[in-house]
Amino acid sequence: MRVKKVKIGIKSFEDFLEGAKDAMKRLEGGEKVKKQRGIYFENLKAFRRALTEKRLEMLHVIKEKRPKSIYELAKLLNRNTKNVSQDIAYLREIGLVELKRTEEKRERIIPFVGYELIDLQIAV
Repeated sequence: MRVKKVKIGIKSFEDFLEGAKDAMKRLEGGEKVKKQRGIYFENLKAFRRALTEKRLEMLHVIKEKRPKSIYELAKLLNRNTKNVSQDIAYLREIGLVELKRTEEKRERIIPFVGYELIDLQIAV
């Protein structure tokens, strides 16, 4: 079985722009450019703000327990539903959580993690 992973990296804004310029030049020259997928933060401080211990625990619980709603996730984490909902919204925004909506009696939002591993890459 192939392990699905998400790549997270630390890349300065200048490095990001330099990579984009390089890709554009290669495209203009007729070269094929491989699409690079990942989530990048400008520095380690920004990374630490984004992936706190509580958010990493949340990702683990979503993957292992597969809660059927944000409310159930909050109960599993023993946290306030509003705070969990805010963390889920942020993790969705940066691409680490997907949300599925159900059409049962009452609409539910189910958090989903579609990977097994987070691969952190830091250039030196």
